[in-house]
Amino acid sequence: MIEIRTTAGEWFLVHERVTPSGDLVVVRTNITARRRMEDELRRAKEEAERALADLRGAQANLILAEKMASLGSLVAGMSHEISTPLGIGVSAASHLSEEVEQLTNNFRDGQLKRSDLEDFLETATEATRIMQGNLTRAARLIQAFKQVSVDQTTDEVRNFGLGEYLQEIMLSLAPAMRRTAHRVEIDCPSHLVIRNRPGALGQIVTNLLMNTLQHAYDGRAEPGIIHIAVTVPREGRVVLEFRDDGKGIAADDLPRVFDPFFTTKRGTGGTGLGLHIVYNLVSQVLGGTIAVSSRPGEGTRFTISFPQTAVS
Repeated sequence: MIEIRTTAGEWFLVHERVTPSGDLVVVRTNITARRRMEDELRRAKEEAERALADLRGAQANLILAEKMASLGSLVAGMSHEISTPLGIGVSAASHLSEEVEQLTNNFRDGQLKRSDLEDFLETATEATRIMQGNLTRAARLIQAFKQVSVDQTTDEVRNFGLGEYLQEIMLSLAPAMRRTAHRVEIDCPSHLVIRNRPGALGQIVTNLLMNTLQHAYDGRAEPGIIHIAVTVPREGRVVLEFRDDGKGIAADDLPRVFDPFFTTKRGTGGTGLGLHIVYNLVSQVLGGTIAVSSRPGEGTRFTISFPQTAVS
């Protein structure tokens, strides 16, 4: 059985058989319509595959843009946050410099009194305290920002103390939290060290926090409490629970919160990619699982389970 094509472009299925009497019988079946349909289906399949690839590429670009926007917001907020202690430190140093100049002039002119020296020592002590405190704060902010921002641009696997790293993430998010009256409580076993991808974890917590600030407390005047609790239910497994006491999620929306581009803030800045990125980071980068539970008026809980040591 073979397929042949005529010069006119028609397709035939040719089947040859020999009868019991020895005669050769050739049966030709016109399959032109079937071949055309198969060709059309093949072309449609190829076009659908190309469209799907283009869609996935566009989605990947949007997710990358969302990540860069998040990092850009972190940079802008952190630069503003760092400028405050640096400005205070500069002011204190400038005031101390003026006092030193005045003390030096009095000494050269022979007008230095014991009370002048006592006043200077008191001023110098206070200025030094202010400079040291604010420069230390600026250094901590820079270190936290440096670690978190570098981690969020790489997939490096390394050992890190989970509790300390969560504190660094919160420190880097201080500008966003300072604009609200809400507070974050962290409950993590001391000295818990994991070997995984801190960049992914940092972005997960960042996106969850920003999502909570944007949605959970919208229209609410009183301060809220965001609780991050870490447990080790069994050896080699870590569970991070992120919960708020906000307005919760509607039952119809709950199954769709991780879907790409799903948002209840369409037209007011919501992209619908924040929780989708969280889902992908948990499942594909950390090698874990994430679940969400919520009731309107009772807050929202995200439960993330992942290996203490990265699989690959």
